[in-house]
Amino acid sequence: MTDKIYDIVIIGGGPGGIGTAIEASAHKIGEILLIEKTDNHSNTIRKFYKDNKRVDKDYKGQVTELQGNVDFYDGTKETTLDYFNDLLDSEKIDSLFNTEVEKLVKTEDGLTQIHTSKGIYTTKNTVIAIGKMGKPNKPTNYKIPVSIKAQVNFNLDKCSSNEKVLVVGGGNSAAEYAYDLADQRNNVTLVYRKPEFSRLNETNEELVYRYNGEEKLRLRMNCDIEDLENEDGKVKVIFNDGYSVKYDRIIYAIGGTTPIDFLKACGVAVDENEKPIFDEHHETSNPDVYVAGDIAMVSGGSIAIALNHGYHIVNNMTELFMLSEELHL
Repeated sequence: MTDKIYDIVIIGGGPGGIGTAIEASAHKIGEILLIEKTDNHSNTIRKFYKDNKRVDKDYKGQVTELQGNVDFYDGTKETTLDYFNDLLDSEKIDSLFNTEVEKLVKTEDGLTQIHTSKGIYTTKNTVIAIGKMGKPNKPTNYKIPVSIKAQVNFNLDKCSSNEKVLVVGGGNSAAEYAYDLADQRNNVTLVYRKPEFSRLNETNEELVYRYNGEEKLRLRMNCDIEDLENEDGKVKVIFNDGYSVKYDRIIYAIGGTTPIDFLKACGVAVDENEKPIFDEHHETSNPDVYVAGDIAMVSGGSIAIALNHGYHIVNNMTELFMLSEELHL
């Protein structure tokens, strides 16, 4: 444990974390520490975006006006990473990579101790800017044959074009996977066990039904999978309606959302949907602990919205600091 007390520690090196760090530096917050569990910032973009993939400021048509000091713009995977590199390199921000955060502990004087795999760090304010995805859920009522595991995905990593693909799930991730794959010239079917969607945001629901109507993808509703088999190196999917179909690839998007155990270890209350509870300033039930980025969104993915989270959080911290200074005058 070090004697240093940080003014703000940010957990997570994605857009929400980067935006918070840059805003904190711009507002001269003081000592800033960014902690990331992987070996670099923006791991989701690095790992799950294909090379040269287009990155839009207005994600999925969500027009967002940037409010802070980060002038994000449309580009590609590569230009986005370069831009974030330049931002972080230009500011005085301490960083710890390959570091797991285990829990937050409040001290008697109201500070927060952040327990990590590399030691304990003390801070006045904490921002949790992690993604929604923990370990993805896997099917439990049938086994995935070892011989076809290379063709079974839980994200878009290693996907290509001109494949016959089955996407499994009825949430926003499943919808986004389905129409993104359709845009990459794949033959896509989205299967969902219920007769209609109940968890999609308006944008995703509109796109899925439009793509289905335009025959860019096929919806197979009120249908579930009974078993998987290897047939001639393909994934043979046996459905509960009596039909079986061979696919080049199957992608599961059936869960793996808010990492509830981690939030509880951080003293953050969650609602009935296991999402963090926070106020209009993004402050959680744990005082001086905030949430930003995907974990604070109804539907994640918008870099611009995540950057704005950082702006609002730091603005609130700055206003509270100024108020405290006035009270002590």
